[in-house]
Amino acid sequence: MGGPPGSQAAPLPVNLPFRLVSKTIGSGAYASVRRACPLNRSSPVIAVKFINKDHAFRAGRLRPKQLHLELSLHHIVSGHHNIVRYFSHGEDPAWVWLCLELAEGGDLFDKIEADEGCSEDVAHLYFTQLVNAIGWCHSKGVAHRDIKPENMLLSSDGDLKLADFGLATQFAVPGRSERKKCAMVCGSPPYIAPEILAVGHKNAKRKLQGEDKEGYDPDRSDVWSIAVVLFVLLAGNTPWDMPDAKQSFEFYDYIKTNSRPKDELWQKVPTEALSLLRGMLKVEPAERFMLPEVRTHPWFTRKNPEVTADGKVANPINLATQMMESLRINFDAQIPASQQPRSSDTMDIDPKSTLDPGWTKFASTQPETPVADTPFDWEAPTRTNAISASQPTRTDHDRQSTMSQLTQAELLGLLTEDPSMSQFSQLPIGSMTATQQARRFNDIAPSHSLARFISHFTMPHLLPLLVSALHRLNIPVATPAAAALEGREHTVSLRIKTTDARQQLLQGTIVVERIQIGGLSSYTQAEVLEVRFLKAKGDPLGWRRLFKQVAVLCKDALPRPVRSVESQM
Repeated sequence: MGGPPGSQAAPLPVNLPFRLVSKTIGSGAYASVRRACPLNRSSPVIAVKFINKDHAFRAGRLRPKQLHLELSLHHIVSGHHNIVRYFSHGEDPAWVWLCLELAEGGDLFDKIEADEGCSEDVAHLYFTQLVNAIGWCHSKGVAHRDIKPENMLLSSDGDLKLADFGLATQFAVPGRSERKKCAMVCGSPPYIAPEILAVGHKNAKRKLQGEDKEGYDPDRSDVWSIAVVLFVLLAGNTPWDMPDAKQSFEFYDYIKTNSRPKDELWQKVPTEALSLLRGMLKVEPAERFMLPEVRTHPWFTRKNPEVTADGKVANPINLATQMMESLRINFDAQIPASQQPRSSDTMDIDPKSTLDPGWTKFASTQPETPVADTPFDWEAPTRTNAISASQPTRTDHDRQSTMSQLTQAELLGLLTEDPSMSQFSQLPIGSMTATQQARRFNDIAPSHSLARFISHFTMPHLLPLLVSALHRLNIPVATPAAAALEGREHTVSLRIKTTDARQQLLQGTIVVERIQIGGLSSYTQAEVLEVRFLKAKGDPLGWRRLFKQVAVLCKDALPRPVRSVESQM
């Protein structure tokens, strides 16, 4: 594996102290992740993050000092149950590799319904685990500075695992009274604290006047980001695009109403949780709750059957079942056209200000890469027992008689034992054999993305439908090659780039692949198409929202009950 297609990236180093056991399972502008294990054993399986120095320093505008700071600070905070564990790192002239704990449960927010959120108990569980993780970091004098759904993963038991310390900073040394303020404008606009924007504005002007920079307290800014995550858990969306009253009406309304906006999103938040949120979302940092105050708030200390006394998931099977049953797709929903895609994944702080060009983009641990240059060498996710996949060899023309053996009803029957498919049918997961045999959280809530569907259409029929759906959403996508449209390709990829409802970049690929599944008897097999939405960059809830919109626009190609379940998109 090298860098992005067309690049001259060096091959991966040889004589590594571990054995790679997978293709790429995650990829960004200059880094990719694979599974690995010890050279002479099959366990434990770990995640290895490979960072290409040339791309990181040139395309990612990352300085060598920043890269080594990430390694150092992740090492410092490693050891907490709710933080991805750091094991070791190494490098050669072309690469840096980082050996980390494998988060076997996948992405947390892939399992949270967009625009709905999750139950109060589930929100409380993950909020308390996030507070505990960040509290541990702060006790080591480290601020994360990039708290957002993309960086919240899960263990095989469903416990939170905080990841990605690429923007972390050390603001204090335990045992010393000195504290360091920060001046760097960084993070994701919907989650960053308002003082970060304010400092960026002030320092741009002070630089022009030759004055010293001002700074902000990164631990107080972390508290703001944690609060926004809690809001998203409860409401299914962020409260604003960014905390700037001049550019966000929602934030202006929040300030004008003394943190009591009439927006319907706020109506979803329980009263006691609202009290906590208002304390954590004080615009003035000095007035904002700090973590000791958060931990003594009545909503934080509430009893919760989902949490053990030591802060872990109490019943992983029940939790996974509850989370999977909360996912739903309403095939009767009206899908409006989205905003026209933007050319950048970052937002200008103020296009009319005198802000120095260096401050007009937010620092990000996942910088933008042109969609044509993004490496999409994703590992094919493990499929459930309901779907037995193999490499087909026939063309669509050759397999028409095989497909006729499998009706929509038969295909639906085959998928009823797959918990990830309950989002289409709303069948109770508790009655599935898979649930009764489950031993771990991800036996029910899989580690692979839930943004996927199975289609009984052939490739020549499904591809035009997919392209049409994307065009209706104002998402530009290249027309598939003639061989794909004629059914002569086994796998087809559609690379996409757009923005979500908060004007943040969504970038990834839609993979359409033929798979074989067993028929109603062991003697019958048929081919279907599996459509996977693989996110390279962006908010998980925004990605799920996009997936649901495409699924609804392609509903004729999906096996589903005749009467769709009434639910909200």
